[in-house]
Amino acid sequence: MPAQGHAPTPPPPPPPGTATGAAGPVRMPRWLPRAMILALALYACFQLGSWAFHQLIGLLINILIAFFLALAVEPAVGRMAERGMRRGLATFLVFLGVLVAGIGFVVLLGSMLAGQIVEMVERFPRYLDDVINWINQTFHTELSRVEVQDSLLRSDWLRKYVEDSASGVLDVSTTVLGGLFKLLTIFLFSFYFAADGPRLRRALCSVLPPTRQAEVLRAWEIAVDKTGGYLYSRGLMALISGGAHYILLEILEVPYAPALAVWVGLVSQFIPTIGTYLAGALPMLIAFPVNPWYSLWVLGFVVVYQQFENYVLQPKLTAKTVDIHPAVAFGSVVAGTALLGAVGALIAIPAVATLQAFLGAYVKRYDVTDDPRVQGRRRRAPGRRALARARRALRR
Repeated sequence: MPAQGHAPTPPPPPPPGTATGAAGPVRMPRWLPRAMILALALYACFQLGSWAFHQLIGLLINILIAFFLALAVEPAVGRMAERGMRRGLATFLVFLGVLVAGIGFVVLLGSMLAGQIVEMVERFPRYLDDVINWINQTFHTELSRVEVQDSLLRSDWLRKYVEDSASGVLDVSTTVLGGLFKLLTIFLFSFYFAADGPRLRRALCSVLPPTRQAEVLRAWEIAVDKTGGYLYSRGLMALISGGAHYILLEILEVPYAPALAVWVGLVSQFIPTIGTYLAGALPMLIAFPVNPWYSLWVLGFVVVYQQFENYVLQPKLTAKTVDIHPAVAFGSVVAGTALLGAVGALIAIPAVATLQAFLGAYVKRYDVTDDPRVQGRRRRAPGRRALARARRALRR
C-alpha cells in the first residue's frame, strides 16, 4: 500500500506501433512485417516474370517450332548416323536438302508469277476494252477507255494509294528482315536440337530418377514417331493433291501447270484450315487470262477434291500414321490457332497425337459389353424378336 501523501507512479508509455485497449497494450505480431515483405517480393517477382515472358514470347515460339522441326528430321538423321556418318554432318545434309528444295520452289514460283503478271499487264487494255464494250451494250452508255483511264489517274484514292505504298516500303523491308532473322533462328535451334539429340536427352535424364527416365525417353520416342508420321501423311496427301490438280490444269491447258500443282499440294496440306482455298486462288488467277470460265472450273474442282480428301483420303492415311480422330484433329487446330496463331495450328495435330499416344499407355481399358447401344445396332423390342424368330422358322 503506497504511503500516504505520495501519488502513485504512472505506468510507462507503450512502445511505438503498439495499440492500447481495454485489456491493456496490443502489440503487432512479429510475423506480420515479414509476411508483408514476402508478399511484396513475390508480387515483384511475378511482375518481373510476366514482363520477361511477354518480352521472350517470340523467342519461345521459335524454339517450339525448332523443336518440332528437329523431331521431324530425327528419323532421317538417325538412319544416317547408324550407318557411320557423324550426327552433325548428317543433320547438315538433311537441312541443306530442305533448304535447297525450298529455295528452288520459291524461285520457280517467283519466276512464274513475274511472267504471269507481265502478261496480265500487257493484256489489261484488251480486258478493259471488253468490259467497257459490255457496259455500253448492256446499259446503253458511251464510255471510252481514254475517259476511264483519265478518271482513274486523276482520282484521289489512287494518289493516296501510291503515297501509302511509298511510305510503307520501309515497313515491308523491316518485316522481311525480321522474317529472315526468325527463320535463321529457327534453323539454328533445330540444327542444335537434331545434332545434339542424344546429348540433350542425357542432360534431361541426368536430373531425373531412373523410373522417370524411361518415361521421358518413351515420350520422346512417341513424339518423334507421331511428328514424322504427321509429316509423312501430309507429304503423301500433298503428292496426291498436286497430281490431281496437275491433271486438271493440263486438261485446261493452263500455263505453269507443274509449278501450280506443287504450290497447291504444299500450301493446301501444310497451312491448316484456309490452306486449300489459299492454294486454289493462284491457279484461278493464272487460268483467268486463258479463259474466265476456267477459273470457275478450278474453283469447283478445288471444292470437290477438298470434300474427297476430308471424308475419304485423310481418315485412311491419318489412321495409319497419326491415329487421331478427325473431330479431335479439328478441335486441336482451332485450339492451337487460338493460343499461338498459325504456328499453333501447324503443330497442334502432332502435339495432340503425341499426348494421346503417351496417355494411352497409362489408361487401363476394359472389354466393352455386347450391347446394341454400344455396337451401333438398334435395340429390338421383345415382340419384334419373337416375330423375327417366327419368320426365320417359316423360311426354314
